[in-house]
Amino acid sequence: MSTNHAQRERAKLCDLFDEVGPEVETLCDGWDTRDLAAHLVVRERRPDAALGILARPFERHGEKVRTEYAGKDWGELVAMVRSGPPTLSPFGVPKIDELANTMEYFIHHEDVRRPLGRGPRDLDRAFEDALWGAMGRVSKLFLRGAPARVELSTPDGRIIAGGSGELVTVRGPVGELALFLYGRQQHAQVDLDGPDAAIESVRTASFGV
Repeated sequence: MSTNHAQRERAKLCDLFDEVGPEVETLCDGWDTRDLAAHLVVRERRPDAALGILARPFERHGEKVRTEYAGKDWGELVAMVRSGPPTLSPFGVPKIDELANTMEYFIHHEDVRRPLGRGPRDLDRAFEDALWGAMGRVSKLFLRGAPARVELSTPDGRIIAGGSGELVTVRGPVGELALFLYGRQQHAQVDLDGPDAAIESVRTASFGV
């Protein structure tokens, strides 16, 4: 079995795209599967437009280019996601692909699965380790504006980040904790411990860059 988790998630997401078609809702606000697929293509193939994901001054250009890709034939668009980045893209370097795309494709795969009523998957340990490592790298950035300190906890480890004040502990499988950290709190199957007000504030907060 391939150990390239990013490539495995990419293939599974594309299989799901083929299964459900271009007009299925996702967990990404306002986006259907066509919009999500176009985002993934732009992110890897159009660095000029991908800047709009992170930098507000480039947002209008990025959205314009993404909309253009979304207008492509659905089969062509999915094939572009499935084939991966072009050779000269930084994402075409296997190490960068694994570091940058393992979590990206896991989260977006779940963005399509969850509205279909498909629950948590059983993830192999190596994949969980890869996701946990990614969470450790971004947790301080993602939770810097959290309204409380947040502890992400599994039987094997914990990550604590966030603002000052009361502590909210979030317990669950690694994949569900990843969804929580990446702003899908309402869809992550986790248990939260802490003061009620702090729990509610964390459950509804906006996380991310």
